Amino acid sequence: MIMLNTIFKRLRGKKILVAGYGREGKSTVAFLKKYLPHAMVAVADKNESALQELDRERYKTYFGDDYLNAVSEYDLVIKTPGISLNNMEIDESKISSQTDLFLEAFHNQVIGITGTKGKSTTSTLIYHLLKESGHDAILAGNIGIPIFDCIPNINKRTIIVYELSAHQLQFIRKSPRVGVLLNVFEEHLDHFGTFENYRAAKINVLRYMSDSDVAVLNSRLCFEADNLGKRYVDFENYKFDDYNINWNDVPLRGEHNKLNIKAALCACYSFGLSLNEIVPHLLTFKPLEHRQEFVGTFGGVTFYNDSISTIPQATIAALKTLGKVDFLLLGGYDRGIDYSSLIQYLNENPLKHILVTGEAGNRIKTLLAESYKGEILSYDDMESAFEILRTNANAGDVCLLSPAAASYDRYKNFEERGTVFKELARRFKK
Repeated sequence: MIMLNTIFKRLRGKKILVAGYGREGKSTVAFLKKYLPHAMVAVADKNESALQELDRERYKTYFGDDYLNAVSEYDLVIKTPGISLNNMEIDESKISSQTDLFLEAFHNQVIGITGTKGKSTTSTLIYHLLKESGHDAILAGNIGIPIFDCIPNINKRTIIVYELSAHQLQFIRKSPRVGVLLNVFEEHLDHFGTFENYRAAKINVLRYMSDSDVAVLNSRLCFEADNLGKRYVDFENYKFDDYNINWNDVPLRGEHNKLNIKAALCACYSFGLSLNEIVPHLLTFKPLEHRQEFVGTFGGVTFYNDSISTIPQATIAALKTLGKVDFLLLGGYDRGIDYSSLIQYLNENPLKHILVTGEAGNRIKTLLAESYKGEILSYDDMESAFEILRTNANAGDVCLLSPAAASYDRYKNFEERGTVFKELARRFKK
């Protein structure tokens, strides 16, 4: 494939360090082994156990607290998303990634989607619309599929729907042909250090566009495109009156999801596709798990799983969408984000019971303590939260897991947290 030569040109003759050996790091090593078998490649990961399956005779390895000190010894560092280079003195010109290399080669075929919240739903919806209308498309990126793994399935007609995190966008040199920036809220401060750094990484989705590329933005972010001289579409205010969309029939609830739908349609339109062709397929989309997911009614109590909500804005959106919530499970790992918007909303719209956990939950409880009119209870783990429900819940009550915090203090990820919640909900009895 001709486009691969662009990647090979960046890699040939370089001493390469793959930083991080998780899912994407393994994908990168496999790619290098297949296409550049004679390249000088080393692998660095803080955890030595992650490197056990590597051929130590073929690949030099670095591990332990100082595993990134090896960066200075290599010409090119292919960084995986979870690796932070904050507070390191490093020549940024030598930092690359799968995303950086892939966009340089394939950008003209890419619809790239980012945003603090909504990117997985929007990416999956775009992919659904493309596939159902007969287009050759792949879905990859932050959704859990390393983009290098998809290369064998790409031809000149393939439209690549690429979900992009701020971590993946931080060190890129080319933006997608269509870049979707849904929103930017305070998040991942543990990785980026400041909101400004995080926001700058997000805006890279349009920073390196050519004159023929298109940015799809909400109305509050359009000034970013203006400042950078890019063509843009304001998806929030785009008029869909001619397409006979019955928004109530689309299986995505809430105003925030209506914006995600608009962004998906504008992205497809900006890529040159007919909206008349794709709009009918909105009705057959299946919402993703852990996103305001209706679990069911058990023991007279109705349960919703919104474990994906790791910031206050997402929790507020869930509360607005559901309307009636009697028990709200909040808290978890504290990333130091600003909770003032959630505190204000809860004070103005008090619930019967708020259940809090972890350092983030304790901080929320402290911020609410002086003025909150509902009951605030603390819990240690999900099982103890359900014991509180068993004691306090009545038939007809609604319980929502929407933590406004990360899960890493107790769970591997938000999916595991949501799965535990659902399992306990399905066994719930008064």
